[in-house]
Amino acid sequence: MKKLVFILFIASVHYFSYGQKLEPNYDDSKIPFYTLGNPLIFNNGREVKTPKDWNRRRAEIYATFESEQFGVTPKWKGKVKATLISQKSDALQDLARRKEVRLELINGEKKCVLTLLIYLPKNSKNAPVFLSYNFDGNHSTTLENDVLIPESWVANKKELGITDHHATESGRGKQLSRWPIKEIVARGFGVATVYYGDVDPDFDDGFKNGVHQLFDSQRDSKSWGSIAAWAWGYSRIMDYLEKDNDIDSKKIIVMGHSRLGKAALWAGASDKRFAMVVSNNSGCGGAALSKRIYGETVERITTSYPHWFCSNFKKYVNNEQALPVDSHELLALIAPRPIYVASAVEDNWADPLGEFLACVYASPVYELLGSTKFGATKIPELSTPVNGDISYHIRPGKHDVTLYDWNCYMDDATRYFKLRK
Repeated sequence: MKKLVFILFIASVHYFSYGQKLEPNYDDSKIPFYTLGNPLIFNNGREVKTPKDWNRRRAEIYATFESEQFGVTPKWKGKVKATLISQKSDALQDLARRKEVRLELINGEKKCVLTLLIYLPKNSKNAPVFLSYNFDGNHSTTLENDVLIPESWVANKKELGITDHHATESGRGKQLSRWPIKEIVARGFGVATVYYGDVDPDFDDGFKNGVHQLFDSQRDSKSWGSIAAWAWGYSRIMDYLEKDNDIDSKKIIVMGHSRLGKAALWAGASDKRFAMVVSNNSGCGGAALSKRIYGETVERITTSYPHWFCSNFKKYVNNEQALPVDSHELLALIAPRPIYVASAVEDNWADPLGEFLACVYASPVYELLGSTKFGATKIPELSTPVNGDISYHIRPGKHDVTLYDWNCYMDDATRYFKLRK
């Protein structure tokens, strides 16, 4: 397959043999020479010239990500049963409507239960909704004392003899800085969130818990990992949202931070029902180019988190140049729907420049499909967003989600959905 050789004028690149170790590289001068696959060239070398061509090329790229990185997700023939647990018409000091919904993912005799927490603007109908997992339980996103604490955290881990990280009342509101729900609702957006451990516990459990256990699949080199499971969970939540009369399912924005940013990207690539995708500091295996070997690498991520990806991904440890796909093609799978990629200047682990470059190299696919060209060729100044169908910003600070990030995402969604400011 034809390759594009990118000589990066944005960073100083030296050409030499780079022996990767677990210690991270934070020196741009030590980035090796690398080539990236051209998303507009078929595997047989033919050029992609039309949107119809792209549909076939997209299938090639998607299948490669399945087999070599995320794993192949089993076919779903089950059902989603929804039960309203609670509702409140005057939530957040009468700014919002709130409800909790029990979602049972049922496949024959097997079942996995999720609890969905939804906040909607009090006097708004058909508001766009940000769908995003939380790391610490729904109760950690709010101070409202009647929002339920997750049970799966305790049950799943006890089953495996793991007794730490129990969800308790002390965690209520601990993640408010990452979840400015009042501000989001005041801007006319809804928020829907689920504890990610309900979907799949974040450790190598041998497919015994979460959504993996819904299927009778055996592990092989292409078996889906936790990133794919979380992405699949987003789609099952979308199955419910399509039937919720309080929500316009054509305006769902799937958003994720860090490992869940990787999941949001794969969800957006896998399920075209998501209108917009947001990747916040998603790094290696997400928006950052793996072949730069900067910050977190394929070696480090597959060593520390072997359950996140299929085992085939380990073939590219110290062998990134052999990767048949990279993050620019992951972003391209979302085209022509809008995507927002965000970085933080102190988050070298997630490689901000690598995330930016993925936007640059995904742009030709968006252009082929009628979108405008990505609006930057070099990484922008801090807190100076580049907006378009591909949007990007880098802000001051560390690996986190801030109100600044949320305001940028809401600004972009306001523009895309043509909402009143």
